[in-house]
Amino acid sequence: MSGGAQTGARNGAGRLLRGGRVAARVLLVWVLVAAALRLLDVWLSGFSMADWWQPTVCALLFGVLSGVVWPLILRVALPIAVFTLGIGSFLLLGAGVLAISFAVPGVVIADFETAVVVAVAVSALGALGSSLLALDEDELFFRRAARRRARRGTGGDAEMPPGVLFLQVDGLGMDTVRRAVRDGDMPTFARWLADGSHRLTDWHTDWSSQTGASVCGILHGDNSDILGFRWYEKDRDHVMACSHPEDAAEIERRHSDGGGLLSVDGAGHGNLFTGDAEHVSLTMSALPLLAGAARRRRGSDGVGAGYYAYFANPANTLRTLAGALVDVVREISASTRQRRAGVLPRVNRGGFYPFARSATTVIVRDVVVSAIIEDMLAGRAVVYADFLGYDEVAHHSGVERFDALAVLRAIDQQIGRLHRATQLAPRRYHIVALSDHGQTQGWAFTHRFGESVEALVGRLCGAPQPEPRRGVNSDARRPAEGWQVGAALAAASTGSGPIARRLRARVERTGSEADRPRTVSGAPGAVTRVAPGVVVVASGHVAMVSFTEHEGRVGLETIEREFPDLLPSLVDHPGVGFLLVRSAEFGPVVLGRDGVHRLATGRVIGEDPLDGYGPHAADLVRRVDEFDHCPDIMINSRYDPVTGDASPFEPHVGSHGGMGGPQSRGFLIHPAELPAPGEIVGAEALHRVLRGWLTHLGHPEPAVGVSATRGVAVDDVAHRSQVP
Repeated sequence: MSGGAQTGARNGAGRLLRGGRVAARVLLVWVLVAAALRLLDVWLSGFSMADWWQPTVCALLFGVLSGVVWPLILRVALPIAVFTLGIGSFLLLGAGVLAISFAVPGVVIADFETAVVVAVAVSALGALGSSLLALDEDELFFRRAARRRARRGTGGDAEMPPGVLFLQVDGLGMDTVRRAVRDGDMPTFARWLADGSHRLTDWHTDWSSQTGASVCGILHGDNSDILGFRWYEKDRDHVMACSHPEDAAEIERRHSDGGGLLSVDGAGHGNLFTGDAEHVSLTMSALPLLAGAARRRRGSDGVGAGYYAYFANPANTLRTLAGALVDVVREISASTRQRRAGVLPRVNRGGFYPFARSATTVIVRDVVVSAIIEDMLAGRAVVYADFLGYDEVAHHSGVERFDALAVLRAIDQQIGRLHRATQLAPRRYHIVALSDHGQTQGWAFTHRFGESVEALVGRLCGAPQPEPRRGVNSDARRPAEGWQVGAALAAASTGSGPIARRLRARVERTGSEADRPRTVSGAPGAVTRVAPGVVVVASGHVAMVSFTEHEGRVGLETIEREFPDLLPSLVDHPGVGFLLVRSAEFGPVVLGRDGVHRLATGRVIGEDPLDGYGPHAADLVRRVDEFDHCPDIMINSRYDPVTGDASPFEPHVGSHGGMGGPQSRGFLIHPAELPAPGEIVGAEALHRVLRGWLTHLGHPEPAVGVSATRGVAVDDVAHRSQVP
């Protein structure tokens, strides 16, 4: 057991409940439920209990229903609970309450709706009784389940190497985790670091600092040709999106060799990809396999196994739904406070977003934690789970604003809960916490400059522009000082920077514009064109431009000939940091406002456009240039190292996906007894570190071959509107 776990044991956290406290809980809940039934008899017109003894008997029968009969029923009816996020369980309990009313003479329940109200009220009191005694439902679950495992003859601690929980806090950068530890927002992490049980280090992401590239690299050891959270593939006229189930499955098919990080007795929860785990839940790439896998496997590892421990207790459902409603109120309050205080930058947080946020920060989080506990109980060797809540809130609120830090505190609390639960598992477990990337804060490109990057490229490529309209959406309005923005854009259009002037001079030397061939077909395709033959896809701090009238990679010289104003205007735009293009003469070239970096030779003319983007920027950009689906122009947003600000091409406050600032630095907290990882550059390198730790602990090497996802036991439901 890790040093942190030993500390927890010394503090008494996570101890098994003893018989006296269990008996006290049962008695207290029985009394509370009986009293509640008497009150419901008074308040509900459709509920009647004439005699004094009936509430006591009904409370006893409801306890038997919840503790004995209900888990058996749920084995058959579990899909109802799973696919309704637990709400269906109360409908089933309502039917059980109706059955109790028929069994007890003199008890009258007028209709099914009344029975459901009674079931919800009684379940709420069960949760209240546990809280009054400060009991952890996980401990009760472990006591019952450990007995089951003992009867099955599960192997002991000495027979197995320590298991590992890889807990990913999505989007949490190194700088922010340091602040959270220092300021008390992550007390579990702070305790681990203070007592020396764990070490904190950072790792440098790929150019594509987003969940798709990072998690695929971490879990499968390969993230080549993943250009963003979404990108365009010219040969298929298709935009790949990591959050689309079919695309996620295709990405995994391309990168999995069957020997992923979780391929040997592993489990994954809340991830984009399976890591070749046999047991997964809330996993995007596994969704297309859900129906087939569910039909093939109906046993203990079939559909719903990861949810059983959670939905078997209706009080858990009630607690989670109540927490979700509280989070909705918290989000509305935080958004209102931002607007009233005039906080900038900020984005629209209305509409459906408060409910989407609560689904991520509360509902999915609770289900994932329960699934991890089930994995530990089963003694699975390695588990990888993603806590997405902080990333989601930081996108809309800000990287280190109060409501984002509140989500961090809640995630830290759940990690502490899992840490306590490791002491009750049939094998020892180590906990490794990490992030897939960080976030860089800034005023969204569209809001700052009055037009999206798609509209900008379309305009520069000659697309007809709509007439200006009054009364446009507030998100698209320019601020009062918009004339200054207009002046900056006007200056950009004249090519005031040295690189823009040289690009324009190159174009002018080739002849008059009337003699230059242009792409004219503008044939409609499956993907929207911002101008005839031009596709732009934005993904956080990168934007990708592809010219569909040409096969393969379009060179700088062709772009200059067909769209002479495009490259000069882009390099001079105040929101653009640098561009990657391919030159027939010089190979891959990085263009900035004040300089050029020729990647093939390393020669820099003027100021290096990659200065300020990290020591590994040139190597990371060079790697992307070699990808099969590298776009014709790759745009990275401009990062200001003085303010730490960059403008993402999507309407976010905190964002990532490119290079510049904290978005490129993830964190890694690992047990001190594991070998020091050294410098880690890229998600594939991080995969090798994690795989090396498993080998160090005695885990067998995976058998590389056919992807394990073809036979995965899927415990999945439709998952999150995920943002990177």
